[in-house]
Amino acid sequence: MASTDLKSAAIMDQMKAHLATDAGKAITKKIGLVYQINIAPKKLGFNEESYVVDLKKGEVTKGPYEGGKPDATFSFTDEDFFKVATGKMNPQMAFMRGAMKVKGSLNAAQKFTPDIFPKPSKM
Repeated sequence: MASTDLKSAAIMDQMKAHLATDAGKAITKKIGLVYQINIAPKKLGFNEESYVVDLKKGEVTKGPYEGGKPDATFSFTDEDFFKVATGKMNPQMAFMRGAMKVKGSLNAAQKFTPDIFPKPSKM
């Protein structure tokens, strides 16, 4: 079983809090899709942890989606997900470089942009 020392776990926790805010509720209302995100510590497909970002209900949960099929499923390594979520890598570039795999609706996948993530706080 994979341990939770992924950098991405902290981003998912921030996202859960972000979706409870007014800005988060606006994103939920605008997008209205369900994404499953599989994050691997080092290599895609190995020891992945799954998270569901439900932008219909406005919640983030750990584990695979159980309400049928998600609108789109993404697979990343921890490092690449961190870069996309923090705006250091464009999702389209990640896809073209093979750093991100997508299953499901490409239309839904195109709405998966860094705008849905909370902005990192300045320290």
